Amino acid sequence: MNQILLIEDDPKLNQNIKEVLAEEGFSIESVFDGLLAEKLLNRKSYDCIILDINLPGKNGYDLCADFRKTDLSTPVLMLTAFDELEDKIKGYECGADDYLTKPFYMKELVLKVKSLIKRSPPSLSAKDTHTDFQVSDITVRPGQKKVFRQGKEIQLTPREYQILLKILHADGEVVPKKELIKEIWGKYLETNTNTIEVYINFLRNKLDKPFGKDSIKTKIGFGYYFED
Repeated sequence: MNQILLIEDDPKLNQNIKEVLAEEGFSIESVFDGLLAEKLLNRKSYDCIILDINLPGKNGYDLCADFRKTDLSTPVLMLTAFDELEDKIKGYECGADDYLTKPFYMKELVLKVKSLIKRSPPSLSAKDTHTDFQVSDITVRPGQKKVFRQGKEIQLTPREYQILLKILHADGEVVPKKELIKEIWGKYLETNTNTIEVYINFLRNKLDKPFGKDSIKTKIGFGYYFED
């Protein structure tokens, strides 16, 4: 049975989410405070985390960012009261995997949770071995989930790392946007191409611009590829 940690300070919404997910067969542990949630995250492991942004004690952005310092794999679904691009981008930068804007349909929440838990497809994880490899001046250490360029470590979120790995393994071939969505986010196609574009922009800002490079290319209307 999948274990989910729900961090939501609205008592009614917290209870509603618990009931819906319990009906779907999930085991739910819920808290209303960011600091208490942090203590639980330091002690226990979960299959998915549902995280509100506006929390007492410690907000969702800070909680997620600190959690990602020690855990790069557990999926985080962020709940936000605002449908602003800046809020979504900040959530992604903190390490969130996906988001839902309040109010939302419970069915959509369930679909996203199921998709996040199943998000790592065999075709991607099979390539992510423990053998280090190099593409141009980029070195990847899969066993440690670390990426270096010209000897300098690049701090990537789990999603950025997965997308980069997929592009590097394509050996210069174009990776379609829809393929990235399917392989990294799973079959729940509500994640649209705009999300991919946001992550590609993150990667370019971290991996290309500081080194005066333009390696991650866009094939307009198709997808992305790596070119030294």
